[in-house]
Amino acid sequence: MRSLSAAAALKQHRDPAWRGRVIVCIVAVALLWPALVFCEFKPWILLDAQSLHAAGKFLAGFVPPAHSVEFLTMVAAATWETVAMATVGMTLALAGAIPMTILVTQRLSISRLGTGRSGLPARLIRQAGRWLLVLLRSVPELVWALLLVRIVGLGPTAGVLAIALTYCGMLGKVYAEILESADAHATESLLNNGSGRLAALLYGALPESATELVSYTVYRWECAIRGSVVMGFVGAGGLGQRMDESMKMLAGDELSSMLLVFVLLVAAADGVSSMLRRRLE
Repeated sequence: MRSLSAAAALKQHRDPAWRGRVIVCIVAVALLWPALVFCEFKPWILLDAQSLHAAGKFLAGFVPPAHSVEFLTMVAAATWETVAMATVGMTLALAGAIPMTILVTQRLSISRLGTGRSGLPARLIRQAGRWLLVLLRSVPELVWALLLVRIVGLGPTAGVLAIALTYCGMLGKVYAEILESADAHATESLLNNGSGRLAALLYGALPESATELVSYTVYRWECAIRGSVVMGFVGAGGLGQRMDESMKMLAGDELSSMLLVFVLLVAAADGVSSMLRRRLE
């Protein structure tokens, strides 16, 4: 009787969906394995004796980090250039993303083209705006930077424009999705009573979604800082360009100092994000 009751209890507590989960895992492995083979993913190469020796020799130069006054002054200037590049690029991206958000958000869509918000002209303009956002965000900022360096030359201008173009597409898409998923009562009430789309955005949609919008914006600013460093490797200036120079000279002590500054920079951006979220809650 005890064995029967134990078997019944085990059957009662068994996950009814376990077969489906096992099948999903098998299918995922079956799909992932050819991809791993195709991209030649071989992590055990890192444990090769030659690789370990090269890594140890390279990392040994990281200690102690470079700390001369002249070098730290140069790093401070490069860090400020990186932050400025990310901030100005994000500002330009916001300047483009906000009107694009108003354009592509269905609740705030164009209603003065003769057929109303559900008319064909409004849908065509809204779809054109969405395709423009797709075009902007489909090209990574690094690729934009490579193209713009050929046009405007070396320096942070290419990085600023690259961030502005890519992040305009990202911000416009996500802002529209956040506004679409929020409670529509306040926005619809304002629009139905004759309010303009900008007023409906400011007084109806934004208060409902302010926390998510600010959190995502600061997160994107943090990503822009990281992107600014990466774009420095293709000549866009800032901390990344100085890191590229130190790597070419195999100056591990300089590289370790700049990596520490970069970690502190991202930590500071995360602190700003947390502070803003607490103020909005």
